[in-house]
Amino acid sequence: MSGHDSVTLNFYAGEAETYAARGQEASHRRIDAFLKALPAGGSVLELGCGGGQDSEAMLARGFDVTPTDGTPEIAREAERRLGRPVPVLLFDDLDAQNTYDGIWANACLLHVPRGDLPRIVRRIHAALKAGGVFYASFKAGEQEGRDGFDRYYNYPSPDWLRSAYDASLWESITIEEEMGGGYDGLPTRWLHATAVRKR
Repeated sequence: MSGHDSVTLNFYAGEAETYAARGQEASHRRIDAFLKALPAGGSVLELGCGGGQDSEAMLARGFDVTPTDGTPEIAREAERRLGRPVPVLLFDDLDAQNTYDGIWANACLLHVPRGDLPRIVRRIHAALKAGGVFYASFKAGEQEGRDGFDRYYNYPSPDWLRSAYDASLWESITIEEEMGGGYDGLPTRWLHATAVRKR
């Protein structure tokens, strides 16, 4: 079992420069809400940092951010933007324990095969400190599939996503729905999930 899809990783490897340079803005409203739930200057792990815009915004707010990405080519693009090392980290290689005040996973765990997502969420749970906050966003749907670029998506419904998180692990799980867009330029229904580890 692996928590990634090789075809999807190869897409990002080939599109790294274009993907990182497309001028995407940081998700400031959601970043602010996430950071308000953390201790001032707290430690944040970003998974799937892409071009680095969200890590850049969190660093500017004084947080101790570790940006990572699963694609070496994307990680190098983020390094150029951030001026700091960006480790290459596949979700299955996350083995930290009680380390982070927050974990930020914007539009990346949506590529994890459905059968693997509960295991990856458990790894994220283990990496958080007690009371730590985990944010992730997903393209909503009813069944897994691929988009026009042949990228894999797990396309969860709110109920399916909640079950993948295992409510027994968390103090709270909040899932919000919102219309937005994506790299393919198509209207997209997004799920924004915020979970707090039990203290």
